[in-house]
Amino acid sequence: MKSIFYVLGILILTLGISFTIQSDLGTSPFDALLVGLSINVGLTVGSWEIIIALILIGCNSFLKRQKPEVLGLLTAFITGIGIDMWLFILHNLITPELWYSKVVCFGIGLVVIGLGTATYLYTNFAPIPVDRLTFIIQELTKTNIFFARTFIYLVFLLMAMILNGPIGVGTLLTVCLGGLILNYFMPFTEKVLDRLLTHSNTSPHDDKGKNHSI
Repeated sequence: MKSIFYVLGILILTLGISFTIQSDLGTSPFDALLVGLSINVGLTVGSWEIIIALILIGCNSFLKRQKPEVLGLLTAFITGIGIDMWLFILHNLITPELWYSKVVCFGIGLVVIGLGTATYLYTNFAPIPVDRLTFIIQELTKTNIFFARTFIYLVFLLMAMILNGPIGVGTLLTVCLGGLILNYFMPFTEKVLDRLLTHSNTSPHDDKGKNHSI
C-alpha cells in the first residue's frame, strides 16, 4: 500500500511543479535551475532532474559519510518522467494570461507541491536527493525543515540566476513559503495516511471471524 502512496505522491508533486512552471510567475529555485539548463543547454526539464539528482546523490553521500543512496535515483527518474508528462498535458490546457489567473495557477501549484512532497516522503522509501539533502542539513544544523529547505532554496536561487532560469515573484514566494507549507503538510499527511493504512490492514477475514464467534 505504501508503494501506491509513493508513486501517487510523486505524481502529485510533479503536477504541482508543472502548475508553477505554467503560471509564468517564477518557479522554485531548483525547478528554475532545471528550466534554465533545459533552455540554455538542451534536453527536457525532466532529464535535468535526473542528471542533477546524480550529482546530489554524490553530495549527500559525502555529507553523511555513507554509501550513495542509489534508490534516490529511482525517485528522481519517476519525477523527471512525471514533470515532462504533466508539462506536455498542461501545455495546451493551462496557459494563464491575466495576472490573477497566473496567481491562482501558481498558488495551486505551490500547495500541490507541498502535499505531494509530504505524501511520498511519508513512505520513507527513496526521497528525491534534494529532499534527502533537506533532512541532512536539518540534522547537521539541528534546526527544522523550514530552515533547511529555505537554505537550499537560496543556494539554488543563485545558480538559477546565473542560468537565467524563470525567476519571478513566484520564486520569492516559494523560498519564503515552500518550507513552511511542507512543514505543515508533513504531520497532516502522516495522520491521514496512518489512518488509511490502518484501515486497509484490517483483514475482512478477521471481521468474519469476529462475527462468527458472536
